[in-house]
Amino acid sequence: MPEIQFEASEREVVMPVSVALQRKLNADSAWGLPQWSAYAIICDSQPSVAADKMRIHDDGTHVRYLWTGMSVHLYKDGNEGYWYNLLSDMPYLFIVCDGNPNDMEIEPVFVTANQDEATGDMEAERVVLEIPMPDEMRSIVERYVVTHYVPETRKKRKRKDWLSESEYVKKAGNRH
Repeated sequence: MPEIQFEASEREVVMPVSVALQRKLNADSAWGLPQWSAYAIICDSQPSVAADKMRIHDDGTHVRYLWTGMSVHLYKDGNEGYWYNLLSDMPYLFIVCDGNPNDMEIEPVFVTANQDEATGDMEAERVVLEIPMPDEMRSIVERYVVTHYVPETRKKRKRKDWLSESEYVKKAGNRH
């Protein structure tokens, strides 16, 4: 991946990638349901002119498809999600797909390094596949976070005195 330069004022960084997904037919399933997984992420040197899908492998059990023309976008408002991802033992990229995981075909829609965004898409019942983030991309995401992320300062909140406001305590105090 070429060296990506960005300024502190820059709102977005785009990194072109290609995505390889693998479909494996589950022999243990009575219905022959497929299992989808992310097989590879390729950091492209130049953005592809148009998105394209091609079958790159088929051995009867495993079928692999390559999607070109995709990209990973880094946005300033996603920095906290990138930061938590980078803090994990193994940072991941998340491939968000349209379709059902039991379908014979799914379609990757976008790739993100923001684990909060990926979690939101999983909660919306989209297919989200994860793959370890390539080292070259990890260093770009780290530089982006260091340049743009300012953690919110946590404010200590004042605890409410529930005991003094309790109707039960007030009534019990009146009995004596």
